Amino acid sequence: MLTLTAGAMPVYFCVGPTDMRKGFDGLMRLAAEQAARDVLSGGLFVFVNRRGDRAKLLWWDEDGLCIWYKRLEAGTFEAPKADEDTQHVVLSPTQLSLLLGGIELASVRRRKRYRRSA
Repeated sequence: MLTLTAGAMPVYFCVGPTDMRKGFDGLMRLAAEQAARDVLSGGLFVFVNRRGDRAKLLWWDEDGLCIWYKRLEAGTFEAPKADEDTQHVVLSPTQLSLLLGGIELASVRRRKRYRRSA
């Protein structure tokens, strides 16, 4: 089970379809290209294949890389809405949990919460 807490780390959803045969190095390269981030600087990187039934998450654990892989037996993952020229979308840990749990992100309504101004 994957457990994330709010504000724990940024989550970068790489919008383009990913070849799920890619391993650590290939996914690191994609993260650098699509999210313009170095995986070793932190964050969780999410990749989904063209059919949308497989997802890989890449994470730097301060002393090594981790890959979490999920294959759906039925259904697909919903990719977050993005412009055509956008290569990645930043998600909250809550949005990632909803996405992996099969919840339609567009159908979710957030209730009012306090948010500290920057």
